[in-house]
Amino acid sequence: MQIVLREVHDSDLPVFFRQMNDPEALRMAAFTPKDPADRDAFEAQWKRNRASDAVLRTVLADGDVVGSAAVYGEPGEREVTYWVDRAYWGRGIATAALRALLDEVPERPLYARAAADNTGSWRVLEKCGFRLTARASGYANARGEEIDEVVLVLEG
Repeated sequence: MQIVLREVHDSDLPVFFRQMNDPEALRMAAFTPKDPADRDAFEAQWKRNRASDAVLRTVLADGDVVGSAAVYGEPGEREVTYWVDRAYWGRGIATAALRALLDEVPERPLYARAAADNTGSWRVLEKCGFRLTARASGYANARGEEIDEVVLVLEG
């Protein structure tokens, strides 16, 4: 399977919206918008993201839109994030996409956060060189409660 990143197109947004409304994927990601089904809030967030200095990419697998990947935040505190459609989980797509994003964005350090029980995401980050630096807790909208999270860093 060929994994490619490209600029986000307007036509990707409906796909991202659908992906972000998968109940199982939302629960796994945990730290999601308050109301993922709020299309206006989704559109407004993407408009803000696209106007910022974030690096936003669409993840393609054999030409199909299967997710997104991004680097965002202030210099020295920038974080990575990614989302892969649940239908494509377990195929190495998130790892390949994150590696491609890290090749494109040489800035270090970069940070990442994940729900502590999201072992799949944690493994993706470690395969790409991120190392656990802290444990924290935060309110997870998708679960409606405070949960444990891990904080990882990719150094220079």
